[in-house]
Amino acid sequence: MSDKKNTNDAPQVTRLADMVEYQTGSIVSRTLVKQSQGSVTLFAFDKDNALSEHTAPFDALLYIVDGDMEVTIDGEAYFLTAGETILMPANHPHAVRAMSRAKMLLTMIRS
Repeated sequence: MSDKKNTNDAPQVTRLADMVEYQTGSIVSRTLVKQSQGSVTLFAFDKDNALSEHTAPFDALLYIVDGDMEVTIDGEAYFLTAGETILMPANHPHAVRAMSRAKMLLTMIRS
């Protein structure tokens, strides 16, 4: 009897930055995990592209994978670069803008 695991379920080591490509004038997203408890989504923003101000009913953790981004929470601007993270609290208005080509990982936990 074989204990061979289905290759679709096998763990894979991958560089986040390589999992989504930049597209001129656009925002590209790739959902990496989607469960009822939350999701993990990777975004690639061309320079000056943005997600407009909005609120969410749950916390979201944003991690900058590449580039520089402006994150606005409750009207206050934060400038983040690759390797930095920020928590966007539930029910607080927030927006993000790429100051250069940038990639970000967004983790949302629903509770």
